[in-house]
Amino acid sequence: MLLAKAGVAFVVVPTTADEDAISASAPTALALERARAKALAAVLPDAQAEVVVLGADTVVALGRDLFGKPHDRADAVRILGRLSGTTHQVITGHHLVHRVGGQITAEASGVAVAKVTMRAMSAAEIAAYVDSGESDHRAGAYAIQETGDRFVVDVQGNFETVVGLQVATVARLYRELTDRALPLQAAP
Repeated sequence: MLLAKAGVAFVVVPTTADEDAISASAPTALALERARAKALAAVLPDAQAEVVVLGADTVVALGRDLFGKPHDRADAVRILGRLSGTTHQVITGHHLVHRVGGQITAEASGVAVAKVTMRAMSAAEIAAYVDSGESDHRAGAYAIQETGDRFVVDVQGNFETVVGLQVATVARLYRELTDRALPLQAAP
């Protein structure tokens, strides 16, 4: 959504990375390692082409507790219960890999951090939100870009970081990797 809005031409490809198998005690390291694993394990339709692959991952941190995507809806209820009425960090790791002819020629990574303050939520609100399915596959079990924003009272930092991909960070990393500006197409 964010790349398309910025007018960036891209193709979504699957990855064979198992992000749950990656662990780190620091949220920044975890987000960066998961983003790198996703980029390196991308399944490319033409392995011989020159491509830049982007992997991204978002982690929510509340003190020493780290939250990725909930394992199931019960886990989503638990996560949102912990985040309710708090200010927490949202860390998005970005990793770009330049490949030519199937060989990695360069890599670049960066991280973006924002702080999100959520209002206190009732158990009924959390249950209804989780039942909507919107918390499925979302770091921290909420989607600020959808209806999860109704629980957020403040964001310090870039909104895109909380969504899960900061386009300015991607553009900077792309320039570092290729010495070129991010190729843009006419915005839809």
